[in-house]
Amino acid sequence: MLYRLTTLTFVLAAALLAPPASARAAVRGEKEWRTVEPSQLSLSAPVVEKDADAEAIFWEVYVDDSRPYVLSLDHYVRIKVFNERGRDSQSKIEIPYFGGHQVSDIAARVVKPDGSVAELKKEDIFERTVVKASGLKFKAKTFSLPGVEPGSIIEYRWRVTYPGSTAAGLRLQFQRDIPVQTVSYYLRSSWAVHYRRFNVGDVLFVKDKDGYSKMTLTNVPAFREEPRMPPENSVRSWVFLFYSEEDKVDPDKYWGRLGRGLYEVLKDELKVNDEVKAAAASATGDAQTADEKLRRIYDFCRTKIKNTSDDASGLTPDERQKLKENKTPADTLKRAAGTGADVNYLFAALARAAGFDARLALAGNSADIFFDKEMSNRAFLGTSFIAVRVGDAWRFYSPAETYAPFGMLGWHEEGTEALVTDPKEPVWVRTPTAGPEESTERRTAKFKLSEDGTLEGDVKIEYTGHLAYDRKELNDDDTPAEREKTLQDIWKRRIPSAELSDVKVENVTDPEKPFVYAFHVRVPSYAQRTGKRLFLQPAFFQRGLAAMFPTATRRNSVYFQYPWSEEDRVEVTLPEGYAPDSPEAPAPLSADDLSRYTPRAQITKDGRTLIWSRKFFFGGKTKAGTTTLLFPVEAYPALKGYFDELAKRDAVTFALRQGAAATNKN
Repeated sequence: MLYRLTTLTFVLAAALLAPPASARAAVRGEKEWRTVEPSQLSLSAPVVEKDADAEAIFWEVYVDDSRPYVLSLDHYVRIKVFNERGRDSQSKIEIPYFGGHQVSDIAARVVKPDGSVAELKKEDIFERTVVKASGLKFKAKTFSLPGVEPGSIIEYRWRVTYPGSTAAGLRLQFQRDIPVQTVSYYLRSSWAVHYRRFNVGDVLFVKDKDGYSKMTLTNVPAFREEPRMPPENSVRSWVFLFYSEEDKVDPDKYWGRLGRGLYEVLKDELKVNDEVKAAAASATGDAQTADEKLRRIYDFCRTKIKNTSDDASGLTPDERQKLKENKTPADTLKRAAGTGADVNYLFAALARAAGFDARLALAGNSADIFFDKEMSNRAFLGTSFIAVRVGDAWRFYSPAETYAPFGMLGWHEEGTEALVTDPKEPVWVRTPTAGPEESTERRTAKFKLSEDGTLEGDVKIEYTGHLAYDRKELNDDDTPAEREKTLQDIWKRRIPSAELSDVKVENVTDPEKPFVYAFHVRVPSYAQRTGKRLFLQPAFFQRGLAAMFPTATRRNSVYFQYPWSEEDRVEVTLPEGYAPDSPEAPAPLSADDLSRYTPRAQITKDGRTLIWSRKFFFGGKTKAGTTTLLFPVEAYPALKGYFDELAKRDAVTFALRQGAAATNKN
C-alpha cells in the first residue's frame, strides 16, 4: 500500500524554529552529545536478541529535503557493547558511500563503564575501497574507536550529502548488522512524498516537530547475511520514498504510460541516418542469418565503441565531465565513444538499419531486489537493454555490458520480466536464463608428488559466461599487482601452505576470451605420510573450500544467482615405486535435472600417473524448459544435505603404498 505525506508549506518558518539541543546535535552535526542515562550505562544484557554481543540503543536519521536539490542525511547511533566479541565487531566503523555523495561531520566517542570518555580524533579517520563478496566496490570512511571494552557505550554521528538530489528514490534502511532497540527516521520535504514499505509491517510516518514527519520501529533484529541468499533488499527491512501527485497508482496503467512515453522520448536516441546505415552495412558484411548479423553488430559496439561509463575505461572523473553528450547514434559513431546507454542505443539503431525491429527494454535488477509489477515505480526497473524481434520472439542484447557474451545478458537481468517499449501497447516478456554450460569453470593441473608429500606443478583455471563476467568486473580496474594479490589471497585462505609463483591473470578486459588464472604452485605436506604410505586427496581444486551451507538452520530462502558448471582434470605423477591401493572414485550424485556430479579416477598404463576428473553442474533446465534458482527455507535441509554430500565425496583420499602394483580403475 502507498502512503502520502502532507506537502509542507511553511518550510522557511520551520527552518527558523530552533529545535531542542538534542535534535540540533543530530540534524546539524553540532559537537554535542546526548546525555548517557545511568540505565543505559549499567545495561548488562541485550533487549532485542538475547545472544547479541552488542546492541544499538537508538539509531536516528534526519532526512532534510526542504531545500531545492540539496539532500542531506544526519545519522546518530548509540551502541551498547556486552562482551569481547561485541568489542571486536563494533570498535571498527565503516561508513560506505557511492559516486558523488559526500560524507562529513564525523564524530565518535566511547563512554566506558566507569563514565570516562574517549573521543575520536579527526586524524584517525581514513578512506578506503571496500569489495564485497558479490564483487561490488564502494568507498568508505573508516575509523577505529579507542578504549572500547565490554560494558562501554559507543556512539557516532555523521552527515551524508547528496548534491543535486532529492529524497525521491531514497531508501531508508531499518536494519543494521546488530539488533536495534529503536530506529527512527525524521523526514522534512517540500514535496508530496509517498513511500512503499518492505518487511517493516504497518509502520507509518506521523507528524513530528519542526516540520518533520517521523517513522519509528522498535526491537529491530539484526540483519545477517547468509550464503546464497536473495538480494538484500528483498529480505531486509526498509522504506522507499518517491514523489507522485496520485494518491493511488494503478500498476498496469503506470507501466503502460512509461513504456509508451519512453518509446517516444527515445526516438532521436535510436534514430537511423545515412551514417548509421553505412556502419550497419559495413559491420554485417556478408552475414546471412539473423544471428550472424546481430552478432557482428554486437561485437562492433563492444569492441569499436569506448564505453565511457565503464570503470575500466581509463577515464578520470574530470575527463568524464568534459565529454560531450551524444544526442544521436551518429554522434556515438563519430566519436567512437559514449556512455553505456549510448552503446546500447547505437546497437538498436544499427539493428534497425539492418532491418530488425529493435526497442528499448527495461527490467528489474536481481542483484538489487526481485522485481514485481506491483512495485509501480521506474526505480525498480533498474536495468535497460535492447529487445530485438527475430521471427516471432524477442531476443535481448546489451553490448554496454562489455563482458556479457553475445546472446546473454548480465545474470542480474536474466529470468525476470522485461518491459518492451512500444508506441501503443508495451509488452512484458520474461528474459531467458542461460544454462549451466554457458558459465563454466574449467580447471586443469599437472603435478608431481614427492615422497615427503610435497605437491608441485602448474595450474590453469578458465572461466566463461557469468563466471568470467564477475571476475573481469572485479579485476578490470585493478593493477596487475593487485590482481595477483587477489589470487594469492584466495589460495592462502584455502591452503595456507600453498606457495604460488609465475602467476598470470589473462584476458581481464577481453570481451570474448575466457578469464584465465595460470600459476605454478608448491604445497608442502599436501599428502600425509604414514609409514610406507602416502594419503593423497586428488580433488585439489576442492581442497580447503568452506562448506557452502555451514549452518544447521536458515532464516532466508536460498538463491543461486545463475546456473554454472565445473570441469576438473588433475594429473599427479606419483613418487617412484608408489601406487594407489585402490583408486576408486566416489559414486556419482544427482538431483534429477537440477544438478549432477560425476567424478572419475584412473591410473595410466605405466602406473606412474593418477588422473582425477570431475564434472558438475547446477541449475539444469527441467523437461518443461524451466530453471529453478530460488528455493524456500523449507528446502534448505535438502540443499544443505546435497552439497554436504558432494563435499564429502570431493574429500576422497587415496592411499599410495610403496611397492604396490597399480590397478587401473575407471
